[in-house]
Amino acid sequence: MKLFSVRELSKLAGVSPRMLRYYDAIELLKPKKRARSGYRYYGQKELLKLQQILFFKELDFPLKEIATIVNTPNFDPQDSLTFHRENLKKRIKRLRKLLKTVNRTLLQLNQNNMTNDQDLYEGLSEERAKAYRQEAAQRWGEGRVKQSENRLKKLTKAQFKAVQDEGSAIYQEVADLMKAGESTESEKVQAVIAKHYQHLHHFYDPNPELYASLADLYVQDERFTAFFEKIAQGLAQFMSEAMKVYVKGLPK
Repeated sequence: MKLFSVRELSKLAGVSPRMLRYYDAIELLKPKKRARSGYRYYGQKELLKLQQILFFKELDFPLKEIATIVNTPNFDPQDSLTFHRENLKKRIKRLRKLLKTVNRTLLQLNQNNMTNDQDLYEGLSEERAKAYRQEAAQRWGEGRVKQSENRLKKLTKAQFKAVQDEGSAIYQEVADLMKAGESTESEKVQAVIAKHYQHLHHFYDPNPELYASLADLYVQDERFTAFFEKIAQGLAQFMSEAMKVYVKGLPK
């Protein structure tokens, strides 16, 4: 049977040679044999005993108590391992709770990097923002407005800006196709409108009825019309018509 020197056991168990010598001195872990030169050698029984000692240490037992336990004549390693397993399960459960607490705290501390109400209604006064939100709730329902706000607040400010940039790029792409003479029914235009439809998922879950209503809003609400006209003259009407074409191809 293989015997392990202090250096070998130290490397195997991840403890220092000094600690093994100390365990020997306090009669916590005696070597299997000691050479005339004074070198200590440990066998399989000592390895298992060291494992038990390290388990008890992990559970914060003091060395004197560990010595009393493992040096008891009727000490049963199997019962001890069962004990360790149950205690480790409890510790894992506790650590998982601690991890959740840490993650939650980090999230709260990093809220300044998340999208907030001011970001959602950037450029509007607080009074105008409230009026705008109330109007949206009346038109689309409080639930859908809340859904949109909650989705966007989960984004970082960089992600929120990326969503805004994506929308701007879509509107510009439609404007370029319109200027190039493409019709609202063309494959190129409809491909971009499909991207617009998917883009809305950042805010809420669109459906054919909602999308058709949005198409009407682009030409009926002067604020939306003015927004699109700044990008390209006639874009509001073009977007509206192209969106209605797209709706016809959606499953009912």
